[in-house]
Amino acid sequence: MDLSKLVLKRPVNLKVIVTPAWQEEVQKQLQAQIGNIDQQLGQLEQQGQNAITEIKKQGSVQAPQQIENVQSQVNKKKNEMLQQKNQLLQQMQQVQLLELGQEVVQNQMESFFEIQEGDNLVEKMNIEIIMRDGVVEEIRGKI
Repeated sequence: MDLSKLVLKRPVNLKVIVTPAWQEEVQKQLQAQIGNIDQQLGQLEQQGQNAITEIKKQGSVQAPQQIENVQSQVNKKKNEMLQQKNQLLQQMQQVQLLELGQEVVQNQMESFFEIQEGDNLVEKMNIEIIMRDGVVEEIRGKI
């Protein structure tokens, strides 16, 4: 083992070049997430109604308060889900507005690298992977 070298971990930006195929794939993924939220909203609404129906059947003196609590919880969760949906819709809009050929950071990964005396740490920390339609087109920086 060489004691004059050290192995470190660094962040690696994964950038994609905007293409029609990439835009379409991202739109599909976002649309699927929106559909999932819509489905969850429907389930939440149904569960809330079932809980309220059950409370009404019991005929408890505390029923009005329990119903109010259920409605409050459902509304709180519903608002959170609607915020998520709005964020996804905004992302869809942003993807549509991107120019073809533009580079966009899509993800960040980590990699290990060796460093030794005399190396420029700043240069070795700055590394990017550029992809076009799932294929690595370029690796920028000092590996």
